[in-house]
Amino acid sequence: MKHTFIATLLAATIALPAYAADYTIIAPAAPGGGWDQTARSLQTALQQEKISGNVQVQNVPGAGGTIGLAQFSSQAAGNPNSLIVGGYVMVGAILTNKSPVTLKDVTPIARLTGEYEAVVVPAASEIKTMADLVAALKKDPGAVSWGGGSAGGTDHIAVGLIAKASGVDPTKINYVAFSGGGEALAAILGGQVTAGVSSYSEFESQVKSGTLRLLAVSSDKRIDGVDAPTLKEAGTDVTIQNWRMVAAAPGLSAEQVASVTADFEKLHSSATWQETLKTKGWADTYLSGDAFKAQLEKDISATESILKDIGLVQ
Repeated sequence: MKHTFIATLLAATIALPAYAADYTIIAPAAPGGGWDQTARSLQTALQQEKISGNVQVQNVPGAGGTIGLAQFSSQAAGNPNSLIVGGYVMVGAILTNKSPVTLKDVTPIARLTGEYEAVVVPAASEIKTMADLVAALKKDPGAVSWGGGSAGGTDHIAVGLIAKASGVDPTKINYVAFSGGGEALAAILGGQVTAGVSSYSEFESQVKSGTLRLLAVSSDKRIDGVDAPTLKEAGTDVTIQNWRMVAAAPGLSAEQVASVTADFEKLHSSATWQETLKTKGWADTYLSGDAFKAQLEKDISATESILKDIGLVQ
């Protein structure tokens, strides 16, 4: 009887949903930003899809994500239940802040999403097209001011690439960095800068209401539902994407990495995540494993090159 009870108990245990271990996700930024939104969207989807029974999000803001990255790499080493979100902005921040901790100190799992940059001007601006803006930039680089996010971030890199592709010395660009999207938007709408650069979602409502004029987007092909040419179409050979990723702790075994990766493969194909992408307006740029690691190395190399061109990295 005793053996029958134990066998029944074991069978019931085996029949329970096979949850992954509970995850803790570090969002290396303040609540409300893109990385925080990504972490909390992952939290919801992982739980709703029963991939993980319990997911916690912790915010560790500062220095373009490098403070959270440093804390994560040291405190979570060897822990397969710890994750961190990050992205292209972090690549630039590591270089410009000369961070001793880099993405080599974590275990990249997957690129999750992407957003393309948009170049805008106030509706009342005399600049009507991207060609007009480039012409003004060529005439007097310092007279054209660009409003965007943190120095060395995706927006700044985009402006440097635009200058370089236009035959203008990137060190001559007049880039005005703002700490938040709201501040940058107010400066653009108020005509305090010539043009603005940020993810399209930051400008979407103002573009649709007619208070901002969208000149171009940084995608490799036109974006569905967005009435604007790509930078390439407009004559400026630049493509750039602000992507976001998830990474695991350093010091994991191959089996542990495979297990975490398998959970994100499930997440990516889930109905909850696909609906999240639509709701948030995030492009599905999922890439995992060796393919993502190879792309990450290319992105780091290209970013270091343009930041040297701009003069932010020696």
